[in-house]
Amino acid sequence: MIDAELIQQCADPSLKVEIVQKFIEEAGGADHLTVTVRAGERIILVPKPSTEYEAMQLIQQNLGQSIVRVGVTQYPAGLGIQDISELSPDLLDSCKNIGMGTALFAKVYRIVAKWYGAPAQEVLEEAIFAYKTGWFDGKQVFYESDPGETELAEPQPAEQGARVAAESTGPSEPPFSEEDPNKAGIRIDLSGISSNNKEQ
Repeated sequence: MIDAELIQQCADPSLKVEIVQKFIEEAGGADHLTVTVRAGERIILVPKPSTEYEAMQLIQQNLGQSIVRVGVTQYPAGLGIQDISELSPDLLDSCKNIGMGTALFAKVYRIVAKWYGAPAQEVLEEAIFAYKTGWFDGKQVFYESDPGETELAEPQPAEQGARVAAESTGPSEPPFSEEDPNKAGIRIDLSGISSNNKEQ
């Protein structure tokens, strides 16, 4: 687990320490030299770098062909750059990586919280998943505009979070799932049709 003092010193101040710890635990890398390379859903096995030089070489070799995540927060290495020459060694500095990664995660968290309309436990889980995949609500979440400063609450127990979400005026879940049409809610009650047919 990342030291709480390092988090307080380096993390985005809009996030509470507990949230940052959970975010890094679920979405982060083992250390500042962790480089993860993906092609779609597949993780490409690459040699573990032992120096910052080796890590930068690994990033440069794969960036542009694959998705490359770097460091403690598994920050997306290609975000905001047009050319490999613009890569910064800051990606491999623990404190700076935490700063960049938590600032990006805070934006993702605000986007998800605005969509849900309530600060619930599932918002945090969904925000972590969106950060890991880079997608939310069918859009590339890192490129979406920041909805602005909102208070990012501490994680709540699951039952309490669900109750808050249910009481909210915002949607608790998407009206339908593009992946699984069987998860769509019933729009029209057709249960009376069979009884009418029997009478005739």
